[in-house]
Amino acid sequence: MPWSTRELADLAGTTVNTVRHYHRLGLLEQPDRRYNGYKQYEVRHLVSLLRIRRLAELGIPLSQMRSVTDSAQGSPELLREVDAELRARIESLEQARAHIAAIIQHQVPADVPAGFEAVASRLSESDRSIVHIMTRFYDDDALEDIREMSADDTDDTGPDIDNLPADADEQTRQELAGRVAGIIVKHLANYPWLRDPAAHLPKGSELSLQTFGDALTELYNDAQLDVLFRANKLAEEMMGAARVQGGEGTAGQQG
Repeated sequence: MPWSTRELADLAGTTVNTVRHYHRLGLLEQPDRRYNGYKQYEVRHLVSLLRIRRLAELGIPLSQMRSVTDSAQGSPELLREVDAELRARIESLEQARAHIAAIIQHQVPADVPAGFEAVASRLSESDRSIVHIMTRFYDDDALEDIREMSADDTDDTGPDIDNLPADADEQTRQELAGRVAGIIVKHLANYPWLRDPAAHLPKGSELSLQTFGDALTELYNDAQLDVLFRANKLAEEMMGAARVQGGEGTAGQQG
């Protein structure tokens, strides 16, 4: 008994549109038509359709199915390539599940940068935006250090920077800059690469630093940028003074 297109699709567990798509690609042979113009599919069409569906389940691209079906051994090289792609996709899905679990555990926004779920509560909206950009420029080792810096519970300056108004007065700016400078000195001591991050910027320093600069200018107000500039300058002065004192101490011991 011949089948209509819909009946064939139902038997194969697919849709009429999918059957028509396979016809357009030349994967499924066109059937004869009845006197009234309706298609009449036979067992050979059902078997062909089921074979195509089987290959689709395995992840074989439609564009390469003909080479698989034409090969007596099923194109083992192509199958190995598909297997590698599936393995990579599985790893990606497992990683996504791990991130989802961390997002639920820490009750943080779903769009938090990957790997920063545990410290997201310490990051402002602007901070999260900067970290998102960092994930596109820094390598994995640098990002791990940045996660550790973000988790530093001795740094209580975050909320004050976040809430700093653009018209903050001089005293407020200088006091906050001094506190931030202390944190910067600590981080520079623990993570020396921060002084010269080029080795951790696979896309190159020029593009990376330009992007970070543009992001800071857009995401932070004038007072916040002023505090960050002052803090970095103060940190350099503090570290310079420490080096001088260390040198004097060494010279005194030698004398």
